Amino acid sequence: MTPTAEMFIRRMMRFNAAAQAGFRLRVRSGGCSGLAVSFDLATGPEPGEVVWEQAGLRIFLDAESRFLLNGAKVDFQETRSDTGFVITTEGQSPQSCGSGSAFIPVQILTQR
Repeated sequence: MTPTAEMFIRRMMRFNAAAQAGFRLRVRSGGCSGLAVSFDLATGPEPGEVVWEQAGLRIFLDAESRFLLNGAKVDFQETRSDTGFVITTEGQSPQSCGSGSAFIPVQILTQR
């Protein structure tokens, strides 16, 4: 996880200060880049989720997200045209969504 992604998650976590609270990150097949990312603040992990602790952050990941994120770099991008998580794996060339997409712009992250 990059410092930029950590900073975004910390900024979001200010809205949920409970001790067991965390940041739920979900990655699914779909979207214009091949994957779609969603996130939410959560009071605790759901059954089957793993708690990934990174630099004092609690990130909740389900099995599919763990599989898709295995070996990936999680970043966050905030520009005039794109805002969202950017996830890449070594050796993959970046892809992004075109304008007008209903999905959060995400770079390719599958490792199939």
